[in-house]
Amino acid sequence: MEMITFADFERVELRVGTVLSAEVFKEARVPAYILQVDFGPEIGVLKSSAQITDLYQADDLTGCQVIGVVNFPEKQIGPIKSQCLITGFVQADGSVVLAQPQQAVANGARLA
Repeated sequence: MEMITFADFERVELRVGTVLSAEVFKEARVPAYILQVDFGPEIGVLKSSAQITDLYQADDLTGCQVIGVVNFPEKQIGPIKSQCLITGFVQADGSVVLAQPQQAVANGARLA
């Protein structure tokens, strides 16, 4: 494991957002959803491709809060540009459990 400094950690913008919509990403090579996530007034609504179809249904994601990295450059994934990385924990079977706050948090709040 590579050690990083606290300054390295501070450069990563991990923010809370609320999923506004989730739809099946039909063109994805690996099953995924296209998420629209509201990260608050400072950052706004960002789009992400999330490979979380094993444990989550698209309809159940709307209104859920998630934690995303919002300061990566956009990444072209098929026909969409993913603007943030939604975080989660990869299980032994490859499924992903979303990283989520235990209580409601203001959209845009930064992980400290």
